[in-house]
Amino acid sequence: MAALVPCGVLVEGAKPRKFIAVAGNIGAGKSTMVTWLCQTYGFRPFMEPNLLNPYLDDFYEDMRGWAFHSQISFLSHKFRIHMDLMAEDSTVVQDRTIYEDAEIFARHLHQSGKIDDRDFATYCDLYEAMQQALAPPDLLLVLRCSVRAIRRRIKQRGRANEQAIPLDYLKHLNRLYDEWFERWDLSPVLVVNTERKDYISDLVHRLEVQKAVEPFLS
Repeated sequence: MAALVPCGVLVEGAKPRKFIAVAGNIGAGKSTMVTWLCQTYGFRPFMEPNLLNPYLDDFYEDMRGWAFHSQISFLSHKFRIHMDLMAEDSTVVQDRTIYEDAEIFARHLHQSGKIDDRDFATYCDLYEAMQQALAPPDLLLVLRCSVRAIRRRIKQRGRANEQAIPLDYLKHLNRLYDEWFERWDLSPVLVVNTERKDYISDLVHRLEVQKAVEPFLS
């Protein structure tokens, strides 16, 4: 079976001035971080889209039968987004990357038995081929947060499709994120603990984050 090993190749002349990827579990604060960075520094945001995946309804009715199809759809859409951001001539900030689609969500479905070994190997082959055409980020901004805080934020923001997310699912995603962060070697990594930091309204926290981020922007 093909392994999910990052192997992106820098494409000369096909890269924005700076590419910052913001990664973290559901509810870790990715969208807030992207919005704040772009408002503070005038960067171009590339947000997680509300994609109408043509397989989603089938997937929710029969996860084992449609997980592979659904993940291929997500992967192809993320590939197009990554290609679009590479064409930008200004600094861009992305909320959730193609890497997370593969390293976290497809891997979870495989480990939980929703995608079998043969389909997962095919998915990995496609993902690895895509990486050859993609310039990796200049900075991976890792947002770390406990599952307890994640559950609290999910409840507070009140999105109907998130309220029934099982605790075990969030815990599994957190473990996969931690393992992926340990394997990441395509760019520098900056870890921000978002457990208690409020970099939007708290001046001290905001300055801490700015002090950590700005050396990577020059």
